[in-house]
Amino acid sequence: MDKNVLIINELRRNARETLTNISKRTKIPISTIYEKIKSSEGKLILKHTSLIDFGKLGFNARAKIMVKTKKESKADLTAYLLKHENINSMYKINNGYDYMVECIFSNMKELEDFIDNVDDRFGLERKEVYYIIDDIKRETFLADPQIIPVGM
Repeated sequence: MDKNVLIINELRRNARETLTNISKRTKIPISTIYEKIKSSEGKLILKHTSLIDFGKLGFNARAKIMVKTKKESKADLTAYLLKHENINSMYKINNGYDYMVECIFSNMKELEDFIDNVDDRFGLERKEVYYIIDDIKRETFLADPQIIPVGM
């Protein structure tokens, strides 16, 4: 298996793992692991981050929302969503929508108020809201060296 894939697997499982432990599991020298990680930062590795249980922080309302707005409102909507503190992730998508946004709020009222505000302010042509009830599987792609996707 490719050294890069082995290292990425280890980082996907635990980005705070020591290079020594990664070296022991992968049989790759520490210096090689260090160099591959450093050379990948900002290119392959975009950001070292943590998965958060938002509910334990009091954020109990989460949703994925697909939106489409009028062409003349798109730039303003984009700027608004990019700056909004409750938007966790934002994706440009297809199939009749402009964006999919993942938003996180303390409660359903705040979330519903946000959706209504966006709709009123930007005159959405279409929207679909999917409330996230529970995480079943999250951020596990390339996190198991025994399971390598087709094409790798």
